[in-house]
Amino acid sequence: MIKLFDTTLRDGSQAEGISFSPHDKLRIAQALDRLGIHYIEGGWPGSNPKDNQFFQEARKLKFKQARLVAFGSTRRKGISASRDPNLQAIVSSKTPVACIFGKSWDMQVTHALRTTPDENLAMIHDSVKFLKSKKLEVIYDAEHFFDGYRANPGYALKTVQAALAGGVDNITLCDTNGGSLPTQIAEGVHAVRRAFPKAALGIHVHNDSGCAVANTLTAVDAGVTLVQGVMNGFGERCGNADLAVIIPDLQLKMGHPVLSEDQLRSITEVSHTIAEIANIVPNQRQPYVGHSAFAHKGGIHVSAVARHAETYEHIDPVLVGNERRILISELSGKSNLLLKSVTLQKNLSKSGKVAQVVLDALKKKELEGYHFEGAEASFELLVEKALGRHKPAFDLESYRVSVEGTPQAEGGVITEATVKLRVGGKSDHTVGEGDGPVNALDNALRRALEKFYPSLKEMTLTDFKVRVVNAAAGTAAKVRVLIESRDHKDEWTTMGVSTNLIEASWLALVDAVEYKFFKDAVRE
Repeated sequence: MIKLFDTTLRDGSQAEGISFSPHDKLRIAQALDRLGIHYIEGGWPGSNPKDNQFFQEARKLKFKQARLVAFGSTRRKGISASRDPNLQAIVSSKTPVACIFGKSWDMQVTHALRTTPDENLAMIHDSVKFLKSKKLEVIYDAEHFFDGYRANPGYALKTVQAALAGGVDNITLCDTNGGSLPTQIAEGVHAVRRAFPKAALGIHVHNDSGCAVANTLTAVDAGVTLVQGVMNGFGERCGNADLAVIIPDLQLKMGHPVLSEDQLRSITEVSHTIAEIANIVPNQRQPYVGHSAFAHKGGIHVSAVARHAETYEHIDPVLVGNERRILISELSGKSNLLLKSVTLQKNLSKSGKVAQVVLDALKKKELEGYHFEGAEASFELLVEKALGRHKPAFDLESYRVSVEGTPQAEGGVITEATVKLRVGGKSDHTVGEGDGPVNALDNALRRALEKFYPSLKEMTLTDFKVRVVNAAAGTAAKVRVLIESRDHKDEWTTMGVSTNLIEASWLALVDAVEYKFFKDAVRE
């Protein structure tokens, strides 16, 4: 059975822009355990206060399956393993598993460690033996193994032999610089298997050549039984092997049952949770778990998927907790629209006339700069308007936004919005202030409508994005505004496009409010 070793909390935290707090690390560890990861590397005890605090707090957690791992290096040159502070810190962390790294490349031994090849072998052997004497499971990371094997195969194999002589439980071969190709990985793993046929082997690769996932799968084919990686591929430089991709590949493509079916269905949720904790925007094109992994846009593709999903989907997205998405754009055909209408419970007529009306309205809006892939609420309203079924919640008479710079005032700028509208024949003239023009418009619109529609108090705006549509036009360019909203039941996204940022924001705001009333009415 292939075992999974996650190093998000250690190797993943070395990625540029990522800094986990001890609380973050505890949350991630619990998510990984829920997913079914076998080993969770928590960090390097003794190297920094955050990792020390994590290991103290992690001892209070009750993992269902995972074993917590403390990381470190072999002993320093010239001292005994029992006196090495790094190894003592690993023991003091009270984890059941230790993972230590040592040098496999003779160039690293002489230039990085500045010691002799024989002393390096002794450092590996002594460190493993010391940790085994403390009743720990010991995984040895053979750092730079593949580079070392290509440079001096005899010495690289001697380092493996030193760890085995110390009683190590697993030898994990590392492509630390991430520059190896699958054929080179296979060659290195096969060489170790021939030399040490009874050794339990693992693989740990970085992604600097873009081959981390392929290299990992190649190593599994060659006989390794421990797979190290990071959820979402976070890591130093170009990152580590992505477990969110490797796990489905192992289970669904290669027949290795590393997780239960229920656990595998949670991998998309766990991937996104970890990205959120890391404050990293999820990669929407990430295989298996990305938002676009099963998104179909071309009309011919959608038509085929509607008949048979396997025409353009390599697996059922449900297996990994994802979902099929039908995108609507100027590339859409009637198949897109009809399939999308089923998802939205619109049930457009297959006769073609009704669908064509909506399709024509859609393409007209796309020509103006709209992009409905990311704003399904605005798309639903477009369908309702095109079919003549939309009933506006209010009629706008006018709106105005003023921004006044007052250096003497706290904050320096005062923003005020005025909205005049009618609801059911009743006029209202409302003023709202805000931290900026959009916030002021939102406040004014809400103040005007809440007296007529009390349910609007449940709704909040959660995000605001601006994208320039035609940047070459400079300051006269169109802008596309996306607004994300939510209430106690749903989340939705709306859009506005204009050469005027305020108008684009207003259009998105109005759609957000209109959609709130529309969906509530549908449910009633």
